[in-house]
Parts: sequence; structure tokens; C-alpha cells
Amino acid sequence: MRRALCLALVALPPLAACGPVPVQEAERLCVEKANEALHPRGELALGVGSAGKPVGALDVTISTDFLLGRDPGQVFDACVKARSGQFPSRPLADQPGWVG
Repeated sequence: MRRALCLALVALPPLAACGPVPVQEAERLCVEKANEALHPRGELALGVGSAGKPVGALDVTISTDFLLGRDPGQVFDACVKARSGQFPSRPLADQPGWVG
């Protein structure tokens, strides 16, 4: 009995992290997902190394939602519903951070 109680106490914290989040937090997190569905994102860095040689880096992010042609508004709504269990309190176009 005591061992089962100890195992339950160890298992509960990770499971609690999987629960729903407040709708405002879900909206904040899901705006980024909607932005990624709108278009690919990238970053390019160029510079000169210590030996005088040019150096560079390229980072490109392409979401599966973009590749599948999903509507960013629908991606946002589904994401908020999945994370919070509620529908968004306001549409994607009214969310801070939306670049559309």
C-alpha cells in the first residue's frame, strides 16, 4: 500500500502538467502556431570569423500546417480548444502577435 502511494505521488506531477491551461495562455501559445501556418520563417546570419573567413548560418522553419495549406484561423482555434478545452475569447485577427 505504501509503495503504491509513493508511486502515485511520483506519477502525479508530470500528469498535472498535461492538463488544460487557461484560455488566455492557450491563445498566447497558439498565435505562434497560427503564424507558422501562414508562411515559412527563416533567419540568416552572416559574419566574418576570427581568421577573416566569411561565416554564415541559415535556419528555416516550415510547419506541417503550412505544407498542408491549413487556414491559420482554424489552426489557432483548434490549438486553443486542444490546450484549454475552451474556444478562444477573441478571434485570431485580434490577438497580440498575429502577423497576418
